[in-house]
Amino acid sequence: MAPKNRKRIVIIGGVACGPKAAARARRRDPSAEIVIIERGGNISYAACGLPYYIAGTVPEIGGLMTTAYGAAQDAAFFDAVKNVQVRIRAEAKAIDPKRKSVRIVSLDSGKEENLEYDKLVIATGASPVVPPIGGMNLKQVFLLRMPEEAADLRACIEGGRADKAVIVGGGRIGLEVADAFGAQAVETTIIELADQLLAGVIDRDMSDYVANALRAEKVAVRLNEKVLRLEGDESGKVSKVITDQGEIEADTVLVAVGVKPNIELAKAAGLMIGATGAIAVNDRLRTSEPDIYAGGDCVECAHRVTGDKVYAPLGSTANRQGRVIGDNVTGGDSVFPGIVGTSVMKTLGINIGRTGLTEDEAARRGIKTVVALSPGPDRSHFFPGGKNILIKLVADKESRKILGAQVLGPGDVVRRVDVIASVLTFGGTVDDLAELDLSYAPPFATAIENVAHASNIIRNKLDGLSEGIRPSSVRERIAAGEDFVILDVRTPHEIQKAGIDDPRVCRIPLSELRSRINETPRGKEILVLCQVGARAYEGARILRGEGFDDVKFIEGGLNLWNSTKPPEGKF
Repeated sequence: MAPKNRKRIVIIGGVACGPKAAARARRRDPSAEIVIIERGGNISYAACGLPYYIAGTVPEIGGLMTTAYGAAQDAAFFDAVKNVQVRIRAEAKAIDPKRKSVRIVSLDSGKEENLEYDKLVIATGASPVVPPIGGMNLKQVFLLRMPEEAADLRACIEGGRADKAVIVGGGRIGLEVADAFGAQAVETTIIELADQLLAGVIDRDMSDYVANALRAEKVAVRLNEKVLRLEGDESGKVSKVITDQGEIEADTVLVAVGVKPNIELAKAAGLMIGATGAIAVNDRLRTSEPDIYAGGDCVECAHRVTGDKVYAPLGSTANRQGRVIGDNVTGGDSVFPGIVGTSVMKTLGINIGRTGLTEDEAARRGIKTVVALSPGPDRSHFFPGGKNILIKLVADKESRKILGAQVLGPGDVVRRVDVIASVLTFGGTVDDLAELDLSYAPPFATAIENVAHASNIIRNKLDGLSEGIRPSSVRERIAAGEDFVILDVRTPHEIQKAGIDDPRVCRIPLSELRSRINETPRGKEILVLCQVGARAYEGARILRGEGFDDVKFIEGGLNLWNSTKPPEGKF
């Protein structure tokens, strides 16, 4: 044990949660002995920045291991500035909760020792899932776990040895590295077992938008396809990816099919493991052992919308948890209330954010929802430099509470996701979101903010003022040969540039609709179309006022019709 009245805090894991807990603990308790055990060669690095290093956006790998003012966050820094002892390339082999000790082995010398603790923090993170396929040991097959692997992959690209890359997995890491490959002009193919990209992160209709954006940047996207094995050439370097639908030439392969929490130490020590497969903790981040805490990618979290336990490994969550743990191991009583599932990423010029529940997640829980699909510019239309975003807002039909949102596009996604996440955290409704006093000036936003506009779409639906239909549903009904009318209320100039080519389409500009109302077929269902949905809603209200009963507006208009169009073939 540490000397009497001097507490020893041992932290296993030195990437995100662990160093944050150490720094916070030191600020609260200047006298504590704090030790970080890290089996890798680096500590406190920004693992989320590895794809940006591969892309060359971050010039040097060391940039991911520095403070905001440029100091290297190495063992010497933690010793001098934090008075925290860091043991790199040291692996914790076992925890003995009864004796309150950790067995540690040096990976360089092989020397073992038992390190006693007063408080223990487990921040062992997560590891990539390695699929059971042959060829994983071939040269130029990467998993992207550590900075060293990112450095090897970038050296491979810069050395001219990566011309045709295959990414196995269409999740967050896969898409971020696709962005990095695109920045380095590497021909890229993504293979995904599911029927969409970012499965479990965004809904299928939003995923179609992302897949089309990637294909527009010449990234091949192959869905519903299973990788069977990797094959190499005579030198042992990967040369082909064999799937259940053929083979793909490749000189570089990244396998990114997900991560799993590193729970082996905790499980062997008898700590409770949750239903998600991660370490179970309470709202103080205490494990089933009172003097052992855990945080970061190895633990499960409470979801504040559903109350369920979820596994959501993110660097932002790990750092928040590290602060709470630092408080509590030094006598504090801080609470980690949970998450609402907020995250953001970018790939090939598309920003992708989400918070709360997706529509699919809400449906699986039996929640009746109302959804808005709202595309638009991220600033006033007359101000130069604006970029489009698409908001999918999900609300509870009965309580009007916000359940979640997905926002994507080349424009400012983060601002909108964060606003919705804030309302969601405090149990707000679509009315609360619409009535927020948000900032406005033409360079930054529209006069009615995008999130308020999405909220108003849902409010109109709930109040019986409108009924929407999605482009995907219209396509299905066209293919089924159903009898209805698509009323295109755009201008002749817009129609000349693009439109829906189908005999069901009737074209009357919105400005002429009232005077030409008799040209609109009666006795049929009418689906009103414009570019983004606003004029279609206006047109539907005009028709309703003139006695047309069966009227819907096509949500997102032609903008969404084109961006979510199912691709032909795999590419």
